[in-house]
Parts: sequence; structure tokens; C-alpha cells
Amino acid sequence: MSQVLSPGTSAPDFTLHVTPDQCLSLSEFRDRPVILAFYPADWSPVCGDQMVLYNQVRPEFLKHGAEVLGVSVDGAWCHQAFAKARNLHFPLLADFEPKGGVSKSYGAYREGDGVSERALFVIDRNGVIFWSYRSPLAVNPGADGILNALERLPS
Repeated sequence: MSQVLSPGTSAPDFTLHVTPDQCLSLSEFRDRPVILAFYPADWSPVCGDQMVLYNQVRPEFLKHGAEVLGVSVDGAWCHQAFAKARNLHFPLLADFEPKGGVSKSYGAYREGDGVSERALFVIDRNGVIFWSYRSPLAVNPGADGILNALERLPS
């Protein structure tokens, strides 16, 4: 079982594909909070429910100025199909090649399974991890922990 990065740690920057021909970097969100939601696989039932929940709660995240970014080892084409099927309105990032590289840098990779852990991070405006949580793989962690962390974030 991996140990995810702890609060107070600088969030490792990264650039990942959000579509087959477009990339997104964490540094593009500097000066606003970011929610990183690592998850195992697009089409699994728990992951689907989790991402749909974050899509529904996204207006609350935005009230805090925060954007949610989903991250898994699935490829950009898979993410596009999944996002369209689930009507998601936030970026899903492909930690595909090198497989799990970003997940590993956050301590959120399941080496034996080759997928991301179900791990959550709230990153503050300065790029520092404010809150982190690793959920059991089969459990949807919900949004309460994220919302509590966003409410406690210094302005």
C-alpha cells in the first residue's frame, strides 16, 4: 500500500494529455486551488460514480475558486469517450506514458496492479498540498473531505 504525499509538500508539477493532441500542466492553475482526483480506471463502476459525483459537486468547488482534475493511467482517447458518456465537464488527464509517472510522484500508484490509487489532493494557490487522502480501491471517497479542506484553505 502506497503512502500518498502529505500536506505541506510541494505538489509535483506535471504536464499530461487532456486530449490526444492537447496537454495541460498543473502550473497553469497557479494562484487558484486544485483538486487532484487520482482513480484506477475510467469504466469501473466505483470510478464512474466518483467522477459523476465530482461533476455534480463541481459548482461548489468553483465557489472556492477550485478546479477538479481527474487523473488515471487510461489514455486520452479512453478519457474522451468516458467523459462524453458520463457528461463530465472537467479535465481527465492521461497518466499513460510513462505509465503512472505522475501517480508515482504523488505516491498514488499501485505497482502490482498498474493503476492509480483512489487518492485525493487539495493543492493551495501556492502549489502546496493542503490536504490528501487515500481511499480503499473499492470505496468512493465522496466529496465531503474535499469540501472541508476547501473551506479551511487560507484566502
